[in-house]
Amino acid sequence: MSNFEKPTASNDDETQLRSNMRRVALTALAGTSIEWYDFFLYATAAALVFPAAFFPEATPTMGLILSFGTFAFGFIARPVGGIIFGHFGDRIGRKKTLVIALMIMGVASTLIGLMPTYAAIGVAAPVLLTVLRFVQGLAIGGQWGGAMLLVTESAPSDQRGYYGAYAQAGAPVGVILANLAFIIISALVSEEFFQAWGWRIPFLSSVILIGISMYVQLHVEDTDAFKELEALREKRLTEAQASDKPIRRSPVLEAIAKYPKRIMLAAGAFISVQVNFYILISFILAYGSDANGGGMTRDTVLVAVLIASALQVVAQFWASAYSDRHGRRGIFMLGAALTGVAAFALFPLVSTGNFWLSVLGISMGLCFLGMMYGPQAAFFTELFSTEVRYSGASLGYQLGAIIGGAFAPTIATILWAEYSIVWVSAYMALASLVSIISVGFLAETFKTSLTGKD
Repeated sequence: MSNFEKPTASNDDETQLRSNMRRVALTALAGTSIEWYDFFLYATAAALVFPAAFFPEATPTMGLILSFGTFAFGFIARPVGGIIFGHFGDRIGRKKTLVIALMIMGVASTLIGLMPTYAAIGVAAPVLLTVLRFVQGLAIGGQWGGAMLLVTESAPSDQRGYYGAYAQAGAPVGVILANLAFIIISALVSEEFFQAWGWRIPFLSSVILIGISMYVQLHVEDTDAFKELEALREKRLTEAQASDKPIRRSPVLEAIAKYPKRIMLAAGAFISVQVNFYILISFILAYGSDANGGGMTRDTVLVAVLIASALQVVAQFWASAYSDRHGRRGIFMLGAALTGVAAFALFPLVSTGNFWLSVLGISMGLCFLGMMYGPQAAFFTELFSTEVRYSGASLGYQLGAIIGGAFAPTIATILWAEYSIVWVSAYMALASLVSIISVGFLAETFKTSLTGKD
């Protein structure tokens, strides 16, 4: 029996379906958590370690800007990864594509842990670091669509938001794991050892991701929606060969031709999530630990972000379940509005240097952001038809990522250095306004059928 058969009248079948759905959801959570852990390790290291390790000849501010610049290369690669993996995800299946993306990320992150620094090989060090960050971006560009569709296409139609939140929870859980890794390592070793070798240990642990990818390959089946598409595609291919009709073009080109407006609006909807998220988990580390900012220790700010990220997980599941009952658009737009308002409270609270006030400021931002990010998996799934869903959703997601997230820490650093911190809050609020407008132009989707059988 397929892991994703619809429930029958039998209680045993219904119990089996729920069990299988939980397994798929937890597998997606595990895979995305470790994948995002790898991606966010770089964000943490870019704020705390890489300026001195790879840009030692620059001033501290310029070193931070250059470090965040290499961070941006991961985002530049994400749409490319979305195109490549979207094509194969719509052609060969969600599962196989997800497995490949997970393995690529595991290898790239492990190699970052083995990287020689500027002191060892000079300018080649930041160049190689940038290349590996680009590869990370390719992997994350493919991972999101695979994990998200594996869950949402398999879920009951009235629980897509809730189960999609498992794939989305990988992001804040990844932040928690990345911050924990740095907190634990820095607590166990001296500052000198941490700066020289200790920071490498969290990256080297990325080999775990390769094991998770093998589990997905061996124990998880593809979705019903894709299996139906595959059967239909084979039928059409046979008919086309018999009648000499042209075979359909790439799913990516099909998605762009069929849904150009939806792809761009989806990207716009995601901008607030990306701008605010990377300021709240990366730039805030630099600001909170700077004498001219919060003046706290590195580990204090890491713990504050960790607590806020845990609360974000709760907010995401609540918002996602709410969207199953009341729709995606309303909760998404409310989250964007609250995130924009919270941006103006964030830095005054962190600049007090008080740990709990800092937790409050960061938590408000991440929890309100979670009201958007949680339902987003189901929302983006429902925007596109099955034959181009991986490509369309990935393009919207990754275009929003590069526009919103790629340079958010860099822009925030420049605004802070050249003007004042209130301009960073204004930047975060402007991104939220863009998302509200974009979602306003999208139709409600929560009652959309994905297979024609829901």
